[in-house]
Amino acid sequence: MTQPTDIRREHLHTALSLAATGVPVLPLRAGKVPFGNCRRCTDNACGGRPNMKTPGPCACPGPCHAWAAATTDPDVISSGPWRRAWLTASAVAYHPGGAGLTVVDLDNADAIAWACASLPATRTVSTTRGEHWIYRGAMQGANRVRPGVDIKSTMSYARWLGPGTGTMTDLPDIVRALTVKEPAPARPASVTVPAPVGRGECPHRTPTYLDRGIAMAEQRITEAREAVHATVYRTFLAVLSTHGRCGCLTETHTARLFTAAQAKGESPRHCTDAWTNALTTLGLSHV
Repeated sequence: MTQPTDIRREHLHTALSLAATGVPVLPLRAGKVPFGNCRRCTDNACGGRPNMKTPGPCACPGPCHAWAAATTDPDVISSGPWRRAWLTASAVAYHPGGAGLTVVDLDNADAIAWACASLPATRTVSTTRGEHWIYRGAMQGANRVRPGVDIKSTMSYARWLGPGTGTMTDLPDIVRALTVKEPAPARPASVTVPAPVGRGECPHRTPTYLDRGIAMAEQRITEAREAVHATVYRTFLAVLSTHGRCGCLTETHTARLFTAAQAKGESPRHCTDAWTNALTTLGLSHV
């Protein structure tokens, strides 16, 4: 359906303005789906993927689908196949990675609450159902990295919904870590809180040494601001390397560590996997 003239002009003006600042843009048709941006690919004639969200197998002179077609060239944007596209375009999209940006797409209130508790403040843009948090720095885009959370950066596109509010900050490690797969556990975990490990002679002079070590480990986890998964694993490794070979480490101690980790957003499964992997690394899995 053809858009009213003022909306067409607004979309084109927005696209040209963004392109002038170095942000690669592309038009979207109904359903937030990109156009096939050359005559060979009109209405998916090239045989590309039906939703056109990734470049298809066409034999065009250049990329013409989705993020791969995003451009800052004003002649491409305002003429040729795109001139027709703006007649029916429903929105303007951009390629965040091409502009050196990453968008954390928060799709609901729970996802926003997680971001407010876990991510550093940055520029935010309201969406239909949630918010876009925009960081300076690019990474590989990925969908469903957490419930209600997508990452839009390289090889992906995002709708342009306005400049947003707040000061844009650098992409934090905690966002980069969201796309890193957890290491497979060395063996299946069967309990939430592991049983005590080690039966060797205790090298500690007083129980206070162990209590102080557990308290310091809890503090290290609690104060983690990014790379929480890695911090939890390294902390478990440090505790087990010092206290794992004697019989002093009890379920009460490990429960304190697991509680601290889960308060930072780790799941019981992640905690158990990290503990199991630390045991295996130290050769304590069969102690």
